[in-house]
Amino acid sequence: MQTNKLFNLSRWRLASYYAGVMGLILGLCGLAVYEMTSQDHWRSLDQELTSLAGTLHDGLEPILQEPGQLQPSVKQLLPNLCLGTQPCFLSKPRGHILNATQQPGYYVQFLDLNGQLLATAGENPPGLAFERETTRQRPLIDQRGNRYHQVSLQLKTATGQPWGYLKVGRSLVEYDHHLRTIQVFLILSLPVVMMGVGGASWLLAGLAMGPVYRSYQQIQQFTADIAHELRTPITAIQATLETTLSTEPNSEEIHSTLQILKRQNYRLTHLIQDLLLLSRIDLHDANRSQFQPCCLNDLVSDLVEEFAGSGITAGVQLSAEIRVEQPVRVKGEEDQLYRLVANLISNAIHYTPAGGIVKIILETDKQQAIIQVQDTGIGIAPAEQARIFDRFYRVDGARSRQQGGAGLGLAIAQAIAIKHQGVLSVESELGQGSLFTIQLPIVSASMAHS
Repeated sequence: MQTNKLFNLSRWRLASYYAGVMGLILGLCGLAVYEMTSQDHWRSLDQELTSLAGTLHDGLEPILQEPGQLQPSVKQLLPNLCLGTQPCFLSKPRGHILNATQQPGYYVQFLDLNGQLLATAGENPPGLAFERETTRQRPLIDQRGNRYHQVSLQLKTATGQPWGYLKVGRSLVEYDHHLRTIQVFLILSLPVVMMGVGGASWLLAGLAMGPVYRSYQQIQQFTADIAHELRTPITAIQATLETTLSTEPNSEEIHSTLQILKRQNYRLTHLIQDLLLLSRIDLHDANRSQFQPCCLNDLVSDLVEEFAGSGITAGVQLSAEIRVEQPVRVKGEEDQLYRLVANLISNAIHYTPAGGIVKIILETDKQQAIIQVQDTGIGIAPAEQARIFDRFYRVDGARSRQQGGAGLGLAIAQAIAIKHQGVLSVESELGQGSLFTIQLPIVSASMAHS
């Protein structure tokens, strides 16, 4: 396939399409994973800050007395609280329920109703915009370009008067670092994955196109073989006609010419009939419900009687050995089954030297009828046994042509066996002969009499 430009180009295209589609799918999956991870971390962060802000809100409102004024008792909830804009120093957490506010990156801010900063616990990001409502999906950015997520709640005094605002926030440094790590991983892994996908695409394209290429080769071989088979008789007819027309033939020459034309015409007709038979078998699926039971005992006996004359002419001893007492019936088309066994017997006689033996054996196992055609002929080499059922293939091409064979007999036999859900196999050894075995499913007694 590598040497065929058409299939090589098609393989490249198929591999490219496959790799492109897989790359698009993997890219979309990577983007989806990134977005889901980002949203999941954002929700976790938002839930954490919302929970912390709610706890502070519930603990502070009962102790707030005057709007915009922090009571000393607030220090009990927030030990690291710093009033105004004075610098704050983080202390080590002491197991407090709100010790998250003492971790790096967290901050708590108290603002009055006008948005003026009253006190800060934790970090004090400079230049954060004042927002009365929580911005869930949009982070805030301070003057240094650092990003923060913040939750805002309005505080009220113990009497229900608006006191100011509580803001709880956290730096997004860890969040951004985690997302950048995922981005780098996805960006760096995509080329590596695509290389693997590209290699797999090339291999899979080759596997997918393998049967197509083999079929293409078979068609090419079939076309070349049939062209050769048709050219031989046509060339003979043309040469005979030209010779006859270039001379003044007498009655004997005319008769000889007509005999040659008759033989070549018979050869062409037989070849065309075989090709039509193969085409019908290939194109039409077998409908076993329409098959009728056929008696193989009678079929074998008729074939032995028919080929007795051919065996005598070839000097071959032809005999039948029926190893069953009861009639053996299979469902099928009797004419095709007759052709199946006849092709094997004809081949056995043709390839068995004078003085040899051809034996047809009929037997059964519990579920199958077995017909064997055994000869003591020239045998078949192991390398050729896998190809003898190919169309136009001959073990001995020169001898086959002398006897008028086109190399379709075993191909037809194989096609008929498959159509009848049977198996045709061969065992052979050079110089010792061959054994062809047909296995067909047996019809039950009830079906045979229905």
